Amino acid sequence: MERRRRRAVELLESGQSLVVVAWMVGAAVSAVWQWRKTFRREGAGGLAAKPAPGRPPKLSPQQRQRLPKLLAAGARHYGYPNELWTTRRIAAVIQQELKVNYHPAQVSRILRDLDWSYQKPERRAVERNQAAIDHWKRYHWVAIKKK
Repeated sequence: MERRRRRAVELLESGQSLVVVAWMVGAAVSAVWQWRKTFRREGAGGLAAKPAPGRPPKLSPQQRQRLPKLLAAGARHYGYPNELWTTRRIAAVIQQELKVNYHPAQVSRILRDLDWSYQKPERRAVERNQAAIDHWKRYHWVAIKKK
């Protein structure tokens, strides 16, 4: 982003038109105009990337790296009756292992930042007989469907 802003200002300073520069760098004309104003007012430093506003994260980068490893141990490892992870359970593990308190809603944001996605387990009986199900679908379901 920073490189794109600098390139746009260079092109403007070399005499290119605002519209052409915006098209070349893939930005809105208004954005390029703003970059030019900032450059003239603050110099090259004004085009530098700024830190994101807001509160710093509670988890350090090292803790964020450790979280997937903790979750890979499985929910049963932490005393849960099954392997299903919920945001409440993950929040409890973060509290227990990393000593950081998070609301379950925030946990979902952390997981999204780690490129994790929601996975729902299939609700199928362990004892199911796939051959019997296929037979029923092929012969009995067809007969019911024809009626």
